[in-house]
Amino acid sequence: MSFRAVRLGTQFAFSNCCCTNPPWLSDPIPDSFRVPSRRRRRWRLSLSSTNGVASEKRRDRQLSVFTADELHYVSVPNSDWNLALWRYLPSTRVQRRNHPLLLLSGVATNAIGYDLSPECSFARYMSGNGFDTWVLEVRGAGLSKYVVKKPLNAKSVNHGKNGIFPSGQHFAANLGVSADSDISSAEERTYMVSTSDQFQLPTKLMETFRHLSERLSGFLNEGLLDGGQNSVIASHIKDLSRRLVNIIEEGHQSVPAQFMDLQERFSTTVGDLQQQLDLIVKYDWDFDHYLEEDVPAAVEYIRTHCKPKDGKLHAIGHSMGGILLYSMLSRCCFQGRDSGFASIATLASSLDYTPSKSSLRLLLPLADPAQALNVPVIPIGTILAAAHPLATRPPYVLSWLNTQISAQDMMHPELFEKLVLNNFCTVPSKLLLQLKTVFQRGGLRDRNGTFLYKDHLHKANVPVLALGGDQDLICPPEAVYETAKLITENLITYKILGEPGGPHYAHYDLVGGRLAANQVYPHIIKFLSHHDMA
Repeated sequence: MSFRAVRLGTQFAFSNCCCTNPPWLSDPIPDSFRVPSRRRRRWRLSLSSTNGVASEKRRDRQLSVFTADELHYVSVPNSDWNLALWRYLPSTRVQRRNHPLLLLSGVATNAIGYDLSPECSFARYMSGNGFDTWVLEVRGAGLSKYVVKKPLNAKSVNHGKNGIFPSGQHFAANLGVSADSDISSAEERTYMVSTSDQFQLPTKLMETFRHLSERLSGFLNEGLLDGGQNSVIASHIKDLSRRLVNIIEEGHQSVPAQFMDLQERFSTTVGDLQQQLDLIVKYDWDFDHYLEEDVPAAVEYIRTHCKPKDGKLHAIGHSMGGILLYSMLSRCCFQGRDSGFASIATLASSLDYTPSKSSLRLLLPLADPAQALNVPVIPIGTILAAAHPLATRPPYVLSWLNTQISAQDMMHPELFEKLVLNNFCTVPSKLLLQLKTVFQRGGLRDRNGTFLYKDHLHKANVPVLALGGDQDLICPPEAVYETAKLITENLITYKILGEPGGPHYAHYDLVGGRLAANQVYPHIIKFLSHHDMA
């Protein structure tokens, strides 16, 4: 049975969301920096069977907010992930810059935060100023895909030329399993049961159980998890195994009397086991995976594609994106190699939060590594979407969550809602646990706890712009300065946005706040332009 879904891409456009001049702002946005509204695009998905309908519908909703000029995919060595790169081509009305620009997002966020609407688009502003702009979605985020290996006789999918999907064309392909699709449960089938089949059922169940056991054994023996995780997972699997054995024994005792009940219970149990295994395998990464695999793969892809004369890129990171850039500089200094960056800018980022009263300590929900073993993933997107009505409607029980993202009156309400409902995703607990080391003495550490990323940052030879917000509760000015002060004085530019009488800047306002195009972006353009020599 086939299913065809057609969706019209929705482009949000709100008048005056970033263009209204407050009392303290005298100069309007220059016309050359305004982004023209884009036409709605038609995207089509063709599904060959009903098994993937639900996940493809969800992916269709994701694609409806895709607004870049091109969508590229880059494979990650030794991984099952294909990372999504949103590309914004440089404007032909201005001089093209010498270096491409990479944008990195915060933890559990996707590319939407850099392009909320035509009038509030960080990415479009940069491309409008001549930068070939790329937004990376790391594994598990946005349109990045978890690729299930196909059997040898499976049909290949046309993914466009060189993995590039021009806007409006790439959606005709069958996109397969997405990063945010549900873990597939045991497939439901209808059987025509004969007498001989009834007595073969226990054997078939045993074969299925043996297959799952072999998969689990291989998974544990590959060293993907440490000893503690193996023991905890093993205890869960033992419980499921006991249930399977009981079911099979009951099947031997009275197969055909209990056939229907046996089949249902077996399917449920196998489904539970399959989901646990797939969840653990799929969401098995931490911060160092981003640092050592995802970002380098994206940088190399962009470098190869754009061919800058000196082989370098500019990079901007918001929140965790900036933490990644700082960590890359430190690692490169320690290893004595070039980072490949012409300059970097960090927005609301730090490697060490200890001097501040950051609310991030409260938002990271895990207290110690043992808890991560019982809670393998944190569905941040789902949690925020569920909390949003309680934060924005009477009696406003969770209204304090709003100021974690944006200061009062700094975002159009509809854009704020779009951000909350579309920009966040699910992440592994082990990622949040590693990030939580920013609250330990010495700041962020590698997964082994032996390498402190602050220790080698003073040797960096790349110009750095460090921006913070005066009312950022997640990464307060004290935290931003704690890392910025480590950079050599002639290479660091440090600034906190916000004034005592307003406006004020919270965590996301530096990227998509109502006044960012007037008060934040010009600082970034000036910095990048100064360091864009060929």
